[in-house]
Amino acid sequence: MEQSVLRQRARDLRKNSKFKRQVPIGEYIVDFVCLEKRLIIELDGGQHSDNQMYDAKRTDWLMTRGFKVLRFWNHDMFQQTQSVLEVIMTTLL
Repeated sequence: MEQSVLRQRARDLRKNSKFKRQVPIGEYIVDFVCLEKRLIIELDGGQHSDNQMYDAKRTDWLMTRGFKVLRFWNHDMFQQTQSVLEVIMTTLL
C-alpha cells in the first residue's frame, strides 16, 4: 500500500520523471528507480531495523554505481507524506 501511495504522488509531482517499481539493479531489487535521474527510493518496513548492515552495504554498492538512494520508513508515507514528497521533489530538481 505504501509503495502505491509513493508511486502515485511521485507521478503527480514529476510527470517528466519516470519511476519504475521493483527493478533489478545488479543483485538487488530496488523499490523504485528513476533511471533518468539515477534516483532510487527505498521504503523500509520494520524488518529493516534488523538488517542495517545489509542495507548499508546495498546502499554503498548502488551509490558507487552512480545512484542516489533515498530511504524512508513505510509509516512515514502516511504520517509525513508531504515531507517525504518534498525530499523527493528537491532531489529530482
